[in-house]
Amino acid sequence: MRARTEDILRNYGVSAKNGFLSEQPPVACLPDIYYAPWESIVHCLPTLITTSRIRSEIDALPLLDTSRLHTEAEWQRAYSILGFLTHAYIWGGDRPADRLPPQITCPLLEVSEHVGLPPTATYSALNLWNWELKPGQVDLTKPENVRSLQTATGTRDEEWFYLISVSVEARGGPLIHTMLQCIEAVERGDDEAVEHHLRHITVGIQELGTLLNRMHEHCDPQVFYHVLRPLLAGSKGMAAAGLPNGVFYDEGNDHGQWRQYSGGSNAQSSLIQLFDIVLGVDHHATGSSETKKLANSSKTGSFIQEMRNYMPRQHREFLSYMTERGHVREYVDTKDLGSTIRSTYNAAVDALVAFRNVHIQIVARYIINPSRCPPSERILQRRSLNLATASSKSGEAGGLEKQQLAGTGGTMLIPFLKKTRDETGEATILE
Repeated sequence: MRARTEDILRNYGVSAKNGFLSEQPPVACLPDIYYAPWESIVHCLPTLITTSRIRSEIDALPLLDTSRLHTEAEWQRAYSILGFLTHAYIWGGDRPADRLPPQITCPLLEVSEHVGLPPTATYSALNLWNWELKPGQVDLTKPENVRSLQTATGTRDEEWFYLISVSVEARGGPLIHTMLQCIEAVERGDDEAVEHHLRHITVGIQELGTLLNRMHEHCDPQVFYHVLRPLLAGSKGMAAAGLPNGVFYDEGNDHGQWRQYSGGSNAQSSLIQLFDIVLGVDHHATGSSETKKLANSSKTGSFIQEMRNYMPRQHREFLSYMTERGHVREYVDTKDLGSTIRSTYNAAVDALVAFRNVHIQIVARYIINPSRCPPSERILQRRSLNLATASSKSGEAGGLEKQQLAGTGGTMLIPFLKKTRDETGEATILE
């Protein structure tokens, strides 16, 4: 007898209500006063970065042990704090730091091992485990009801950037349950139920696009590009910025390792990958002639698969589980031409294509356009570092950035996003 849908979700750490967000809000502050030094620094992070004191403050930290972390929520809070501190240390200066001190490295490696994530600021650290509802609010799907536990810049722009993702995850939560029900309907051959669930999935994806389109309400493109984005950069493929080997994670006593990681990216959202899995979207690395032209710059299949390593362990295991069971497209494709189930399925695919078009438009507004003009005087006055300036020391790096703007995850943005969208559209079937 197959397990109940709710039990399956629970086994993989997925909430039937909130999806990949936890049922309960993340811990806002580690309860053991032993960890007060971490909490104190992350609370003052924006000021410490703008006054160029973040590295000296972290260097002066005691080396704290992780044995006093008890609940999963505490481990997640520690991971989020240390992820923010890691990026602040690396990028919070005139030039990037290529060494992470033991005060961060040692506990971060232990915490990362526990939660099953890379030791860097991932989507989980920035979004999934970095929110709380405002007093009196209960609806997570409205970003104005939520606030971030911490930011690196102290700006509403940064917070809103995170909160849009949190609300997208919350709105997508019930859709995860629906997608699993759709797969179960396929397995028992219930066409009516499959159509019913596909219609719900379509409406849900459309609502996610509407949420994503609210980014402009409180996130200014200039602030995002020139102030926040440099702090979100990873350590992978950053030779032009002065990190040819990545960052040395110093464990003390002459131990340590050079490491390279992608920065936090929405490609690390399990929800978005789940839509692809359920709808049978194939993100291939090579294939059509047009795909092959882009293969060297953006192998979508391999990159998307790599991003699963930046998801919580249980969530990526859930995606693997759904991949084994998800045969919705194959099932629909066996139905007669002209049947409504085929058009209903295609409507869901079209909704996902439209969602990805919204994402492309946002990337153009927040990254491509700001990259083509200098920062305003207002931005220059508030900005604490300039990754573009740091990268331009290589002479040709500035021009390279103009030609192939990369995302924080390390991909060439527009080719990658357009290719991902086009591959989504290829999933449509003949009606």
